[in-house]
Amino acid sequence: MISSSLLLILALKMVAGLLADRVFGEVRRFHPLVGFGRWAGWVERGCRRLFYGSNETGTRIAGVLGWALAVLPWVGIVLWLRSVHPHAHWVVDVGLLYLALGGRSLVEHAQAIAVPLAAGNLAEARTRVGRIVSRDTRALDAEGVAKAATESVLENGNDAVFGALFWFVVAGGAGALLFRLANTLDAMWGYRTPRHLHFGWAAARIDDVLNLLPARLTALTYALLGHRRRALACWRSQAPGWNSPNAGPVMAAGAGALGVRLGGAAIYHGREEVRPPLGEGRAPDVAAIHGALALVRRGTWLWLGAVAVLGVLRSAAAVGGA
Repeated sequence: MISSSLLLILALKMVAGLLADRVFGEVRRFHPLVGFGRWAGWVERGCRRLFYGSNETGTRIAGVLGWALAVLPWVGIVLWLRSVHPHAHWVVDVGLLYLALGGRSLVEHAQAIAVPLAAGNLAEARTRVGRIVSRDTRALDAEGVAKAATESVLENGNDAVFGALFWFVVAGGAGALLFRLANTLDAMWGYRTPRHLHFGWAAARIDDVLNLLPARLTALTYALLGHRRRALACWRSQAPGWNSPNAGPVMAAGAGALGVRLGGAAIYHGREEVRPPLGEGRAPDVAAIHGALALVRRGTWLWLGAVAVLGVLRSAAAVGGA
């Protein structure tokens, strides 16, 4: 069990990391994840050469090896850096949490869609939303743009904020780094394309496992901060029909909390996919995008406050017990 002092230290580090993300946002030049992407590409090519001509099982083993070689050395380096000085953990943990978070970036991307959409500039809104979703956005109407943006904000609230915070609480900077790198590899290798159908199996499954608890805590956060009963009902009835075990609860609860209808048909790689419905209520619009951002922002404060309050209560209990 985490001690009261560690909880308070975690809260302070979370404040520092969140503040750094708020002030500086995403690294503009020489982003570490760009370098990691190149490293992962080199690892993939090496593993494919090593297992050249393998069957499905061999290709999956190559993917497991590739994931381990791509991620674990960096986690080991972080653990070593935290041990080089008694206070090194402050710099390492805060720095890695800052790099793992994408809260300000999420707001910037969403606002870049919401502003032209509100002004009636549908072409610009389509272009902007196309930068953050994988579906074809060229023929989307205003409702389709708002739907894609709202879904992206809700899902990335978990991937870019709450998942990183969860693993930071569990394992400090090393946990935040592990989550972010695993999430990045899922984005690189996890799609069911002919190239990555088997090689990316491990990356997709590991990301699912790492997101299992954070996604459900994110869904619960959305429910607590919105229309609670509707959010929980949508989570219970709609999430099982979604093709992702973690995105389903997050987006169903988020849509229910906001009182909007998401999901439905969308075009991916030239093919229409009819996805299960999410939420209930009005059609999504600019207000839904802002509402999703508000859920993420207020949820961040809720998580931070929960860690801080738990630390204070445990500290008070320890003093009282003495």
